[in-house]
Amino acid sequence: MKDRLEQLKAKQLTQDDDADEVEIAIDNTAFMDEFFAEIEETRQNIDKISEHVEEAKKLYSIILSAPIPEPKTKDDLEQLTTEIKKRANNVRNKLKSMERHIEEDEVRSSADLRIRKSQHSVLSRKFVEVMTRYNEAQVDFRERSKGRIQRQLEITGKKTTDEELEEMLESGNPAIFTSGIIDSQISKQALSEIEGRHKDIVRLESSIKELHDMFMDIAMLVENQGEMLDNIELNVMHTVDHVEKAREETKRAVKYQGQARKNPISLQPGVATLVFRWERSLNGFPEREWDLFLCFLVTVLGPDPANNLAPEEANLPDVTLSSQNLLLPHQL
Repeated sequence: MKDRLEQLKAKQLTQDDDADEVEIAIDNTAFMDEFFAEIEETRQNIDKISEHVEEAKKLYSIILSAPIPEPKTKDDLEQLTTEIKKRANNVRNKLKSMERHIEEDEVRSSADLRIRKSQHSVLSRKFVEVMTRYNEAQVDFRERSKGRIQRQLEITGKKTTDEELEEMLESGNPAIFTSGIIDSQISKQALSEIEGRHKDIVRLESSIKELHDMFMDIAMLVENQGEMLDNIELNVMHTVDHVEKAREETKRAVKYQGQARKNPISLQPGVATLVFRWERSLNGFPEREWDLFLCFLVTVLGPDPANNLAPEEANLPDVTLSSQNLLLPHQL
């Protein structure tokens, strides 16, 4: 007898390898599910930041349009700024964590790794775009607030250049703005607005400084990913081309199929017999309806299940139907 022991061992090893592969696939699926959950959470946070930025821009306009803004408006802006910073830090930490995990798996080239890279890149770029809009809104608010201060100083008879105004702002001392202002009712209102605008700018600059490092960190990351993002866009364009070609091929296939259906069809014996027996019982069935129904039978029943046997050999039942209990083609 032949010794089959070696073959059995080899078979067992193959089965063990297959089992290991299945286990890895399951773990990888679970990992990707967790990754996509993080992606979705991060995307929602970025969308929320974008909404907050639009709200902040509206509050900036309200504050700038009023000589002395309502305290509630400034409080709302302060809360909004805090929320933006909180969410932005959360997004930054998530993106940095994803980046570390991607770098750890860099030695392994796989479809999953490419997906993770592309998702991380898209989110990073979107985050930078949102934070850039926020930074632009802050800078615009600062410049317009500075312009209001300069105009109020001119009203009180104190003209200043942009350089002098910047020095005053950097000093952080509002008394520099108010020295030499004549004590009158209009000057008091101007003084109040100048001091208020100065406080707005001080708070704003503090927020800008807090977000600067985080913004630059993510901006550098996106800049380094620029080449990879361009490659992704190129691949997407190629994919679109392939889809368009496939669509054209599908259209041609449908056209050929329609032409084929117009050709004479030879019914299988069993189907022909069944149709013939139905036809005998359908008194007054319109010709057009009958043609449609005939095509329906050919499409649904297909080849004769009785293996092309003659009607007698196929042992088909004698079917008797009436037009009252038969579902017409337009009712199908």
